[in-house]
Amino acid sequence: MSRDSLLADAVEHFAKNGIGDASLRTIAAAIGTSHRMLIYHFGSREGLLAEVVRTVEQQQRDLLASLGTGSVAEQAEEFWRRVTEAALIYGPLFFELSAHAMQDKPHTEALKADLINVWLPPLTDLCIRAGIPRDQAPAYARLGLAASRGLLFDLLLTGDHQGVDEASALLNRLFALP
Repeated sequence: MSRDSLLADAVEHFAKNGIGDASLRTIAAAIGTSHRMLIYHFGSREGLLAEVVRTVEQQQRDLLASLGTGSVAEQAEEFWRRVTEAALIYGPLFFELSAHAMQDKPHTEALKADLINVWLPPLTDLCIRAGIPRDQAPAYARLGLAASRGLLFDLLLTGDHQGVDEASALLNRLFALP
Protein backbone atom coordinates (compact mmCIF):
# COMPACT_ATOMS: atom_id res chain seq x y z
CA MET A 1 0.00 0.00 0.00
CA SER A 2 1.18 3.52 -0.72
CA ARG A 3 1.72 6.12 1.97
CA ASP A 4 -1.23 8.15 0.70
CA SER A 5 -3.61 5.19 0.75
CA LEU A 6 -2.46 4.20 4.25
CA LEU A 7 -3.02 7.75 5.43
CA ALA A 8 -6.47 7.92 3.82
CA ASP A 9 -7.39 4.60 5.45
CA ALA A 10 -6.14 5.83 8.83
CA VAL A 11 -8.18 9.05 8.56
CA GLU A 12 -11.27 7.04 7.63
CA HIS A 13 -10.65 4.58 10.47
CA PHE A 14 -10.30 7.35 13.04
CA ALA A 15 -13.39 9.12 11.71
CA LYS A 16 -15.44 5.96 12.33
CA ASN A 17 -13.79 4.76 15.53
CA GLY A 18 -12.18 7.76 17.20
CA ILE A 19 -8.53 7.94 18.17
CA GLY A 20 -8.45 6.49 21.65
CA ASP A 21 -5.19 4.97 22.79
CA ALA A 22 -4.91 2.47 19.95
CA SER A 23 -1.46 1.06 19.45
CA LEU A 24 0.26 1.14 16.09
CA ARG A 25 -0.36 -2.62 15.78
CA THR A 26 -4.09 -2.14 16.45
CA ILE A 27 -4.30 0.69 13.93
CA ALA A 28 -2.42 -1.37 11.35
CA ALA A 29 -4.70 -4.38 11.81
CA ALA A 30 -7.79 -2.16 11.52
CA ILE A 31 -6.68 -0.67 8.19
CA GLY A 32 -5.32 -3.90 6.73
CA THR A 33 -1.58 -3.42 6.89
CA SER A 34 1.32 -4.18 9.20
CA HIS A 35 2.72 -1.98 11.92
CA ARG A 36 6.07 -2.18 10.08
CA MET A 37 4.53 -0.48 7.03
CA LEU A 38 3.20 2.29 9.25
CA ILE A 39 6.61 2.70 10.87
CA TYR A 40 8.24 2.75 7.43
CA HIS A 41 5.93 5.50 6.16
CA PHE A 42 5.28 7.55 9.32
CA GLY A 43 8.10 6.71 11.74
CA SER A 44 5.92 6.10 14.78
CA ARG A 45 2.36 6.15 16.09
CA GLU A 46 2.82 9.83 16.88
CA GLY A 47 4.10 10.49 13.37
CA LEU A 48 1.02 8.80 11.90
CA LEU A 49 -1.29 10.77 14.19
CA ALA A 50 0.44 14.04 13.26
CA GLU A 51 -0.12 13.24 9.57
CA VAL A 52 -3.77 12.43 10.28
CA VAL A 53 -4.19 15.87 11.90
CA ARG A 54 -2.39 17.58 9.00
CA THR A 55 -4.70 15.79 6.56
CA VAL A 56 -7.86 16.73 8.45
CA GLU A 57 -6.65 20.33 8.75
CA GLN A 58 -6.04 20.39 4.98
CA GLN A 59 -9.53 19.03 4.38
CA GLN A 60 -10.91 21.88 6.49
CA ARG A 61 -8.89 24.47 4.55
CA ASP A 62 -10.15 22.92 1.31
CA LEU A 63 -13.69 23.21 2.65
CA LEU A 64 -13.10 26.88 3.48
CA ALA A 65 -11.84 27.48 -0.06
CA SER A 66 -14.89 25.74 -1.54
CA LEU A 67 -17.48 27.85 0.31
CA GLY A 68 -18.06 30.27 -2.53
CA THR A 69 -21.84 30.74 -2.50
CA GLY A 70 -23.96 32.77 -0.13
CA SER A 71 -23.03 35.66 2.06
CA VAL A 72 -19.84 35.64 4.09
CA ALA A 73 -21.98 35.14 7.21
CA GLU A 74 -23.67 32.10 5.65
CA GLN A 75 -20.32 30.71 4.59
CA ALA A 76 -18.91 31.21 8.10
CA GLU A 77 -21.92 29.47 9.63
CA GLU A 78 -21.63 26.49 7.27
CA PHE A 79 -17.89 26.27 7.85
CA TRP A 80 -18.40 26.35 11.63
CA ARG A 81 -20.97 23.55 11.45
CA ARG A 82 -18.62 21.33 9.45
CA VAL A 83 -15.58 22.16 11.61
CA THR A 84 -17.42 21.31 14.83
CA GLU A 85 -18.45 17.95 13.35
CA ALA A 86 -14.80 17.19 12.59
CA ALA A 87 -13.66 18.51 15.99
CA LEU A 88 -15.89 16.06 17.81
CA ILE A 89 -13.88 13.29 16.13
CA TYR A 90 -10.38 14.72 15.74
CA GLY A 91 -10.36 17.55 18.30
CA PRO A 92 -8.77 15.67 21.19
CA LEU A 93 -5.97 14.48 18.91
CA PHE A 94 -5.57 17.98 17.46
CA PHE A 95 -5.14 19.57 20.90
CA GLU A 96 -2.87 16.79 22.14
CA LEU A 97 -0.59 17.13 19.13
CA SER A 98 -0.74 20.93 19.38
CA ALA A 99 0.68 20.58 22.89
CA HIS A 100 3.38 18.29 21.51
CA ALA A 101 4.21 20.95 18.89
CA MET A 102 4.52 23.56 21.66
CA GLN A 103 7.02 21.24 23.33
CA ASP A 104 8.98 20.89 20.06
CA LYS A 105 8.52 17.13 19.90
CA PRO A 106 10.16 15.82 16.71
CA HIS A 107 7.07 14.10 15.28
CA THR A 108 5.28 17.48 15.10
CA GLU A 109 7.87 19.44 13.10
CA ALA A 110 5.85 19.43 9.86
CA LEU A 111 2.56 19.84 11.73
CA LYS A 112 3.80 22.88 13.64
CA ALA A 113 3.88 25.08 10.55
CA ASP A 114 0.40 23.93 9.52
CA LEU A 115 -1.32 24.78 12.78
CA ILE A 116 -1.32 28.56 12.30
CA ASN A 117 0.55 29.91 9.29
CA VAL A 118 -1.27 28.05 6.53
CA TRP A 119 -4.65 29.13 7.93
CA LEU A 120 -3.90 32.86 7.97
CA PRO A 121 -3.94 33.63 4.20
CA PRO A 122 -7.36 32.07 3.45
CA LEU A 123 -8.84 33.55 6.63
CA THR A 124 -7.37 36.95 5.77
CA ASP A 125 -9.02 36.72 2.35
CA LEU A 126 -12.33 35.82 3.99
CA CYS A 127 -12.03 38.86 6.28
CA ILE A 128 -11.35 41.13 3.31
CA ARG A 129 -14.40 39.71 1.48
CA ALA A 130 -16.41 40.43 4.65
CA GLY A 131 -15.45 44.11 4.40
CA ILE A 132 -12.64 44.31 6.92
CA PRO A 133 -9.97 46.77 5.75
CA ARG A 134 -7.02 45.03 4.10
CA ASP A 135 -4.50 46.38 6.64
CA GLN A 136 -6.58 45.04 9.56
CA ALA A 137 -7.58 41.71 7.99
CA PRO A 138 -4.49 39.71 9.13
CA ALA A 139 -5.13 40.60 12.79
CA TYR A 140 -8.82 39.72 12.43
CA ALA A 141 -7.85 36.42 10.78
CA ARG A 142 -5.53 35.52 13.64
CA LEU A 143 -8.15 36.52 16.21
CA GLY A 144 -10.82 34.51 14.41
CA LEU A 145 -8.59 31.42 14.27
CA ALA A 146 -7.66 31.71 17.94
CA ALA A 147 -11.24 32.35 19.07
CA SER A 148 -12.58 29.47 16.96
CA ARG A 149 -10.01 27.07 18.34
CA GLY A 150 -10.88 28.24 21.85
CA LEU A 151 -14.55 27.57 21.16
CA LEU A 152 -13.70 24.10 19.84
CA PHE A 153 -11.71 23.47 23.02
CA ASP A 154 -14.74 24.63 25.04
CA LEU A 155 -17.02 22.30 23.06
CA LEU A 156 -14.77 19.30 23.68
CA LEU A 157 -14.51 20.03 27.41
CA THR A 158 -18.10 21.01 28.14
CA GLY A 159 -20.15 19.41 25.37
CA ASP A 160 -22.20 22.63 25.31
CA HIS A 161 -22.91 22.71 21.58
CA GLN A 162 -25.61 25.38 21.87
CA GLY A 163 -23.47 27.73 23.98
CA VAL A 164 -20.47 27.34 21.70
CA ASP A 165 -22.60 27.85 18.57
CA GLU A 166 -24.04 31.04 20.09
CA ALA A 167 -20.54 32.31 20.89
CA SER A 168 -19.42 31.54 17.33
CA ALA A 169 -22.42 33.44 15.95
CA LEU A 170 -21.50 36.39 18.20
CA LEU A 171 -17.92 36.28 16.92
CA ASN A 172 -19.23 36.42 13.34
CA ARG A 173 -21.43 39.42 14.22
CA LEU A 174 -18.47 41.18 15.86
CA PHE A 175 -16.44 40.67 12.70
CA ALA A 176 -19.25 42.25 10.71
CA LEU A 177 -19.11 45.49 12.74
CA PRO A 178 -16.19 47.23 10.98
